[in-house]
Amino acid sequence: MATLSATTTARDTASPGILRRYSNVAVTLHWTIVVLLLTQVALGFAFAEFLPRGPARSEVLTWHKTLGAMILLLTLIRLGYRLLNPPPPYPAEMPEWRRTAALWSHRLLYFLLIALPLTGLIAVSGRTEGWFTPLIGGLPLPVVPGIDRGTGEMSGEVHEFLVWTTITLLVLHIGAAIYEQFIARCGVAYRMPPLQPRRRDADVVIGQGGRTRRAAG
Repeated sequence: MATLSATTTARDTASPGILRRYSNVAVTLHWTIVVLLLTQVALGFAFAEFLPRGPARSEVLTWHKTLGAMILLLTLIRLGYRLLNPPPPYPAEMPEWRRTAALWSHRLLYFLLIALPLTGLIAVSGRTEGWFTPLIGGLPLPVVPGIDRGTGEMSGEVHEFLVWTTITLLVLHIGAAIYEQFIARCGVAYRMPPLQPRRRDADVVIGQGGRTRRAAG
């Protein structure tokens, strides 16, 4: 999911014959956020569409708020990591229009991963009395002060729109990864393990940050 960096441009490309992949830290953050995001979408639909008001619905909402806070925190950590460790460049054989499309779709995904939790928090703030809303384990999450019910409801509508935007972008992202892996085979999908190069003798290195080192295995 993921390529946004202050030093990344659509023209940054890797040397031919070498496949540079993301670091283990970036890979761990990527797949952790993916699992949390998919779980979050399922919880959101369960809360909004299937559960009547009651203890079960309140419990799902608490989990939804907790996962949202985790996604926001991990996204900010990943962005900070990327600023210090620029991502591996796109393969040289990848056409420029696909590099540009990938770059901007990833930037939009990062925006959504930040905007979704924040709009959700504003929506919760509009119907919360006091300064905090509870997360799992009783952890207090500060609400946004000064949010009235009308503003909260408006933020909730924006939140719902962003959810559908995120789902659409995820489908496109997955489709693009499948296309790059099985049709184009230019090597861009291999940057994110566990996807593997189709040539088993390919020279795969960890090419994120200022140093390049051979990947284990």
